[in-house]
Amino acid sequence: MAPTPKHTHKLDHISLGKIVQIRERLLKTQAAGTKVFRFESGDPDFSPASSVLKAISDAAAAGKTHYIPNNGIPELRKALAEKVVKKNKFAAVADDIFVTNGAMHALYVTFYCLLEEGDEVIVPDPMWTEVVENIRLAGGTPVPVVLKAAEDFEYSPAAIEAKITPRTKAIFLNTPHNPTGALLSKETLQKILEIAKARNLWIVSDEAYEDVLYAPYEHHSIASMAGDSQPDWAKKIISIFSFSKSHAMSGLRTGYIVTRDPVLQERLPKILRCTINGVNSLAQWAALAAVQGDGSHLEMMRKEYRVRRDIQFEALQGIPGLKPFLPRGSFFTWAETTPELYQRLGVKDADGLSNKLAEVGMGSSPGDAFGLSCADAIRFSFSCSTQMVREGSSVLRKILLG
Repeated sequence: MAPTPKHTHKLDHISLGKIVQIRERLLKTQAAGTKVFRFESGDPDFSPASSVLKAISDAAAAGKTHYIPNNGIPELRKALAEKVVKKNKFAAVADDIFVTNGAMHALYVTFYCLLEEGDEVIVPDPMWTEVVENIRLAGGTPVPVVLKAAEDFEYSPAAIEAKITPRTKAIFLNTPHNPTGALLSKETLQKILEIAKARNLWIVSDEAYEDVLYAPYEHHSIASMAGDSQPDWAKKIISIFSFSKSHAMSGLRTGYIVTRDPVLQERLPKILRCTINGVNSLAQWAALAAVQGDGSHLEMMRKEYRVRRDIQFEALQGIPGLKPFLPRGSFFTWAETTPELYQRLGVKDADGLSNKLAEVGMGSSPGDAFGLSCADAIRFSFSCSTQMVREGSSVLRKILLG
């Protein structure tokens, strides 16, 4: 018998993701008649604002269903530049905006345009899986910096600096952070900025959860701190945003990149053309309505997320072998797990725990889905309905108490 050929394609070394696998299991469980609690999902249950939905129907009725400009419709790019200046406090014009098929696509095209084979990108660990996979797809190597519960999952500037090598091309950061819900302070961001500036490194800043915040914490865009002392270096900050979380438009797949670097501005249109040839036209008109809205829909969602956060966090308190972290942003609760919990529930590890929960219709995401350092952890989402969070949190507590 001939030996089985080795897989050599780069996609053979990319994971599909445990979160997707657990979601599929839950959907099968649900189809079999078992009630499920979607604590694995990062999909907001809210509908977009009524003005957003109206913009879709108005655009369709007006026949705006044909090919559109490759980098985004001019009206949206102009509005996004104005939003970045007013809200995020850094300079941008319409030509600096590139509309993408969600933030995940933004990450893919950013790393594809930025990295050469063997370039290293420093990333937090744990981290949303698709970040490191997109780095690998672009030929780069992710270099993890371990986030520690004892430090409130701070992305330590000193630890980042210790990871820099001659191959380092960029520092990646995500704040608010998926999966821990941690938030980077202005002081920490400033220190990371100074390290990148001193080493002439790029910064890729994923700010998809910029609007999912809990007082008294505030979000700061690192690009707003670049200053004018080295204007050429400041162009090496790439900012990525999304409508999926802020505006509950996850299925409309709209995100955007902000970059002032002339080389990236030349490369990005090429990869956008070759991958999507422009984001869905109706989704772009919807995004325009969202960014021009009065913000009341955002505030409504933020208040309800806080209710859900507090319900879920309270349910996870005081469970032997479980140490939840109170999220400062995002809609995820991250909890460290210990052998005491595994022994009580008859599982080997957090991965086994997540599988056991899925068997009874309870969604979760095991820590090792997010990195190399976090096998003893588990993530629960509270982006589903408040009723589901309330009922599911009670059920979850009973299960975890054994």
